[in-house]
Amino acid sequence: MIRTHALRKTFRTREKGLFGPRAVKTAVDGLDLEIPRGRVTGLLGLNGAGKTSTIKILATLLRPTSGSVTLDGLDVVEHAREARRRINLIAGGERMVYGRLTGAENLRYFGRLYDVPTAVLRVRIGELLELVGLTDAADTPVERYSRGMTQRLSIARGLINDPAYLLLDEPTLGLDAPIARDLRRVVAELAAEGRGVLLTSHYLAEVEELCEHVYVISGGRHLAAGSPAGLKAATGSHRSVRVTVTNPSPELSDRITAFTRGLGGRTELDSTGEGALLVTVRHPEDVAGPLAGAIVAAGGSIGGLEVTEATLEDAVLALTDAPLAVAG
Repeated sequence: MIRTHALRKTFRTREKGLFGPRAVKTAVDGLDLEIPRGRVTGLLGLNGAGKTSTIKILATLLRPTSGSVTLDGLDVVEHAREARRRINLIAGGERMVYGRLTGAENLRYFGRLYDVPTAVLRVRIGELLELVGLTDAADTPVERYSRGMTQRLSIARGLINDPAYLLLDEPTLGLDAPIARDLRRVVAELAAEGRGVLLTSHYLAEVEELCEHVYVISGGRHLAAGSPAGLKAATGSHRSVRVTVTNPSPELSDRITAFTRGLGGRTELDSTGEGALLVTVRHPEDVAGPLAGAIVAAGGSIGGLEVTEATLEDAVLALTDAPLAVAG
């Protein structure tokens, strides 16, 4: 696995213009992470949380200020060349291929950088182009590709050295839904084959779909870790049942309050401004049926019922207490 211990990265920046005084900015502050093979691990946080800096350290593109990163027992600073043979990076917000080369030429170029044997490289290029659906565009210059095609080629480039670990930084950023769906399928298959995958994404439904384990960070520091379901439970992020009662009365409201108090969870009663009562119950179990039955039994008329499942975004917002931003 990839393991970090007390990982820390600071930068010296100028506060005011080119000649302003220098200040120290901490991007990563004492992170302990584990990215095992055979699993997709998520790294989440707000804009500026330190996700991209962390991934670049793991990819040997940045040197840590202190702490350590080991990959299958190898220190990635002392053994950077060997570590690079076992990892690759796909970043959705950065250009990862060359526009004037064809798709096949790009893969051949990067394969040679990784010292992939010529005979192996020839076969692998064909397999990867087929994997990402670009066989027919193999000899087309990338500058003629659509954005989705370019991103799919970037995925193939990220697999050209057959990495044991794949680092994905916002890999579906800006992709159309069908292409993003195909990418998620490929990522899941790679983990099932035994590769270790680290994923950052502001599409939290995507993280919830793919990741068995998630780290949440803020200001470069660890906030929480666990499965998406575990994080939702730990933060009280439960499914919501929302019922509109069209004939409310003080007596009915009292009976609804007494019933929901017995359920546990959290209950809110609000007027809709149109003479109706909006009853919202957040609970770990599905209480829609019992709640609706109790309202009808108490003489209430139901004008609408909506059930909303808790999401990983709810948990992250509860942990950070701030709106979730796009990238970091």
